[in-house]
Amino acid sequence: MRRVLVTLCLTQITSWGVLYYAFPVLSVQITASTGWSQPAVTAAFSAALVTSALVGIGVGRWLNRRGPHMVMTAGAVLGPASLVAVSFSPNLAWFIAAWIVVGVAMGAVLYPPAFAALIRWYGPRHIGALTILTLVAGLASTVFAPLVAAMKSVLDWRTTYLVLASILAAVTIPAHLIGLRQPWPPAPHRHLVESAGRTARSRPFVALTIAFALATCASYAIIVNLIPLMSERGISTNVAAIALGLGGVGQVLGRLGYRALVRRVGVRCRTVLVFAAVAVTTALLGVFTSVVTLTAVVLVSGCVRGIMTLLQATAVTERWGATHYGHLSGILAAPITLSTALGPWIGAVLAGFLNGYVPMFLVLGGIGVVAALFGLATMPREGQSSL
Repeated sequence: MRRVLVTLCLTQITSWGVLYYAFPVLSVQITASTGWSQPAVTAAFSAALVTSALVGIGVGRWLNRRGPHMVMTAGAVLGPASLVAVSFSPNLAWFIAAWIVVGVAMGAVLYPPAFAALIRWYGPRHIGALTILTLVAGLASTVFAPLVAAMKSVLDWRTTYLVLASILAAVTIPAHLIGLRQPWPPAPHRHLVESAGRTARSRPFVALTIAFALATCASYAIIVNLIPLMSERGISTNVAAIALGLGGVGQVLGRLGYRALVRRVGVRCRTVLVFAAVAVTTALLGVFTSVVTLTAVVLVSGCVRGIMTLLQATAVTERWGATHYGHLSGILAAPITLSTALGPWIGAVLAGFLNGYVPMFLVLGGIGVVAALFGLATMPREGQSSL
């Protein structure tokens, strides 16, 4: 199983770096080169994220039956091909359509299918494997953002995407094709008596989905809206960018500590605690004014966001076992991905409506409180639980 983990670590850091983190670096150059508006260019990327959320539901069902080998290999082929289409976009409509195809590839190769693969193959040892995977993939922005920035200084955005597509193909196609060619273990039926569809309609699962969607909206709105908040407080953009980068460090620290949190805190309490931490850290960004205190809160907020990734990865198995993990996690991931895509936009709209970023962060903190309250209702009845 070590080969599977190494394979997924390699492909996740590359896929996230090329399919996701390259775009924020290149978006301004795309706008300047094409004359398309920044909102329209960003909307194409958001369309990709929405598509990946919808595709993920079907991918999850496939994973339950067949495993990740074929679907992740197909996604590895589609990803580079769709980026080539992006690079050759003659107009905005083509550009948006190409990004929608990129979204299909995202749904087949990013976290949800990788999580499903590790949970089935590693069984009871999956938390350690998930922690390692998210630690490595968490470095995607650290590796690829500077790389893409260096490339765009000597290449135009179209050529940059062609080079990135070549890197993605060279790494992920053979890795998925060879590294994931393992027997797919049978589903452990001993824990779950309900069908996936019935579980997905149950009150605990609906509450879990709503809680994660709300917490994700509050948490990911921080990433895009932090620099405007700090600028509003008279802090320079360079200093604000450094503070934002420390949020990435916090994500790594949070993931390192997740296993200790699992050992000490039960499922319900852990869920509520993490969502409450989202609420507190988000609200405090609207309260504090100095660079030092804001930077400290950003670091802690990143830590909470890192923990939340692993909380999502283990939420289904801790409540309903691994039998229908792929299907249920695909359903759970869809609104979370939508919140990830729409959170920054929702934050910006709130800031405009409330005439400032300070009240916007306070409102987002309130959304986090609602997420924590929903977290109280996420445990199935004893007869339905895997615990």
